[in-house]
Amino acid sequence: MRLIVGLGNPGKEYSETRHNIGFKMLDVMTEHLNLDYKTKNGGLYAETNIKGEKVIFLKPQKYINLSGQVVRKYVDFYKINLDDIFIIHDDLDLEIGKYKLKHFGSSAGHNGLKDIERCLSTEVYKRMKIGISNNKNMDTGDYVLSKINEEDIKQIDEVFKLGPELLNDYLELSFDNLMNKYNKR
Repeated sequence: MRLIVGLGNPGKEYSETRHNIGFKMLDVMTEHLNLDYKTKNGGLYAETNIKGEKVIFLKPQKYINLSGQVVRKYVDFYKINLDDIFIIHDDLDLEIGKYKLKHFGSSAGHNGLKDIERCLSTEVYKRMKIGISNNKNMDTGDYVLSKINEEDIKQIDEVFKLGPELLNDYLELSFDNLMNKYNKR
């Protein structure tokens, strides 16, 4: 069983912000599979079987800095192995339109990841970091909660186009092979 988590903030006022990149990528994947979200344990989730394996897609519905609490509930409820968790999130240190897959590492100041690491007691989990760049002329909190402009949307959409292929490869390849395939792009 796999748990794929997209990070973001609940509510329409946040839907088009930089911090909601994880939600957006999850939507690309679930739309490709024609899945609908349901509500349970503080999250919007969709589940399906792909090639005989159960896959759960989760958008925690607490603010991003409390995401770990919802992830923990799903891990406990479904008895998910920590090695089968894949987190998709925004990253200030990557340029717009760039992404990187990692197997472990620090939260790099991302409050959603900090809470996940606190609630799961580990920094070892698979993740996809999607670049949102950084604007040093703005407060970081204001920047990540700002709307994405049209020029940036075009570059981010190129990353979103990878969603269905990435999902398929994530379920078929070892994570090392997945990183080798995608991190070279």
